[in-house]
Amino acid sequence: MIKAVLFDLDGTLADTAPDLGGAVNILLEQEGRPQKTLEILRPYTSQGVRGLLKAGFGIDATHSEYDDLAQRFLDIYIQRLCLETRLFDGIPELLDRLEAMDLGWGIVTNKRMRFTDPLVELLQLSPRTNCVVSGDTVAEAKPSPLPILHACRLLECRPESTLYVGDDRRDIVAGNAAGCITVAVSYGYLGDSGPLHTWGADLIIDHPAELADYLVKQAGQR
Repeated sequence: MIKAVLFDLDGTLADTAPDLGGAVNILLEQEGRPQKTLEILRPYTSQGVRGLLKAGFGIDATHSEYDDLAQRFLDIYIQRLCLETRLFDGIPELLDRLEAMDLGWGIVTNKRMRFTDPLVELLQLSPRTNCVVSGDTVAEAKPSPLPILHACRLLECRPESTLYVGDDRRDIVAGNAAGCITVAVSYGYLGDSGPLHTWGADLIIDHPAELADYLVKQAGQR
């Protein structure tokens, strides 16, 4: 029944926390503030600039300095997109398995296109992935289901035959709203969205190999 797999990017396919956290710490240093450990910053990575400025500076979008700090953070980050970013252990093998099973796969992220496209290329995923949907590809970002539905159309696959895999509650909310089978990954960043088992995912995995095993099992039941 499963025809395709869609992945969130940050915290699901790739460990981007070192480079994003590094950008926050450069900004903190510029502002004369103490740096934060990666352990503190890491859980907020999937929430992008909003989450990282919250973790680093304790501010949200209503703060008078937010827009300036956000722009400066993004300017720093784009210069260090893939210095330390790597695919999570087990992801290369999982992608190999998907392709061997003739399952299409794609990326649906809230990262904006100006960051997503070069990062996907630097990770050497561009020749392999069947679609990339960024946070500004369609009118709304996750937790809206629109980006996932757009990816399903690009893959010519019905949502109910598609897995959506993510590490943040909004990933699972978006995937469920789109009508996909949803998978939450415990190895990701998880944010401040409450316990993983409360997100409403159809499946929780601790390692990408578990998803490969699940797909093989599902294929054997056809």
